[in-house]
Amino acid sequence: MGTTSLVIVDAANVVGSVPDGWWRDRRGAAERLRDRLVGYAEAGLPGWPGPVELVLVVEGAARGVAPVAGVRVDAAPGSGDDRIVELAAGRAPDRPCLVVTADRELRRRVEAHGARCVGPRAVRHPAGDADAADAADEAAG
Repeated sequence: MGTTSLVIVDAANVVGSVPDGWWRDRRGAAERLRDRLVGYAEAGLPGWPGPVELVLVVEGAARGVAPVAGVRVDAAPGSGDDRIVELAAGRAPDRPCLVVTADRELRRRVEAHGARCVGPRAVRHPAGDADAADAADEAAG
């Protein structure tokens, strides 16, 4: 059996990708994202079959978010981007790594360590909610 892929989610970037009032409750928004991610731990993401190790990197006001079964929460002591780069760079060399972010500079930094990247849309809906994902793709056009 192959190595379990590491999937790192940039909480601030993914939460900030939808203008749904997240700025009024950053911690609550990060907790909602964490809860949506649970299904991906077992199911995986498109092109990244499960199970995967899911790490949600939080920073700032979201630092108090607790982990749940299937989703490890890593509270960045400083910059969330720097912590994501550390995690990507620190994994075993043969371990696949996927980073979920739309941040171009962060993408460049983690790709230098062999990670691949996908945008926030990949985790915008609960895993297995194909209808919601299809609707979002259609709306995005």
